[in-house]
Amino acid sequence: MGVNSLSFEQAASLLNALRAEATGTNATSQIINSKDFVSVATTTLAQGYDPVLNALTQLIGRTIFSDRRYTGKLSLIQVDSQRWGYITRKLQLTDVAWEDDQEFSLTDGQSVDHYVVRKPLATQTNFYGQAIVQRHYTIFKDQLDSAFTGPDEFGRFIAMVAGNCQDMIEQKREMTRRMTMANFIGGKIAANNGIIHALTEYNAETGLTLTATSVMAPANYDPFVKWLYGRMQTLADLMAERSHLFQINITGREVERHTDPTNLRVVMLSKWINDMKARVLSGTFNDSFLDLAGTEAISYWQNINEPSEINVKPVYLNANGTLTEATDAVNQTNILAVMFDWEAMGTTVMNEWSMATPMNAAGGYTNMFYHFTNRYFNDFSEKGIVILLD
Repeated sequence: MGVNSLSFEQAASLLNALRAEATGTNATSQIINSKDFVSVATTTLAQGYDPVLNALTQLIGRTIFSDRRYTGKLSLIQVDSQRWGYITRKLQLTDVAWEDDQEFSLTDGQSVDHYVVRKPLATQTNFYGQAIVQRHYTIFKDQLDSAFTGPDEFGRFIAMVAGNCQDMIEQKREMTRRMTMANFIGGKIAANNGIIHALTEYNAETGLTLTATSVMAPANYDPFVKWLYGRMQTLADLMAERSHLFQINITGREVERHTDPTNLRVVMLSKWINDMKARVLSGTFNDSFLDLAGTEAISYWQNINEPSEINVKPVYLNANGTLTEATDAVNQTNILAVMFDWEAMGTTVMNEWSMATPMNAAGGYTNMFYHFTNRYFNDFSEKGIVILLD
């Protein structure tokens, strides 16, 4: 057959066989050799290669330039870039105790000292370290002439090469953001701080004994989702209160924090959001589910083959103000959502630049280099909640 080759052959016999399959003429399915009718992309080329890339055919009738821009996920934790300085510091004040009013405890013959010193109790936390990486590609001047019909087609090829590089850069940013969030989730679990066991709470309130499997049954799913909606709204309200909840506090430097709705970020597994829209939302249920500010749906946390799972050995803030590495890896499944203050995590570009080399006169090519100095941070002293479906 001509498909996947450069020959031309009649297709009638193959189409007749397919018709027999489609109409039920064949009582049982017959073996159809799919390579004979499905054109499959392949790196094996049936013509000569160009002398430089060894990947492009020298003769071609029409070229489809597959140039599709990619937008990375979790952009809500990307923060402003920073150029100067190696250490980022964060200053915060700890509340001090109130005092008795001296105006109503005056004694004859004695004075009141209004110059007593009470210094602000300041705490400084520091973010160290940067990650560096580079990427480059080569642009040829005229060695690829035999692979294209003219300068316009060659220009489109170069644009495709540059676009592919940008896609890889964008996905790199996304991968680092996923890593940043996975460490935050793992650190919260390892510290047992701000962890909500949704099914455990729901079962305790309702007297049910649902599991992550049985809750998906139609009779169970609708009421659970409505409960979950209310629970997440309540958690958002609690995060807005000035308190020590849902954060790791440094002993002696406990900082009262609050997360306004405008500073709240929510990331939820898209499977749940999609299921909610398809199975629950109706005229009798508010279709603005997750109308919390700064909400994003993601299809997986760490591994696309295991969407609801992370497996990390996190580092997190200890109560004494030092960093602690979890003794064992945190392998957690059924992660439903993360709610956090916008300052709790982020990725930032410390320095990002690109430059082309001068043309290599002997080889007739130019290299384009991209350099990246990035930082990925977690601040466990800020409020954060991990919701588990267990």
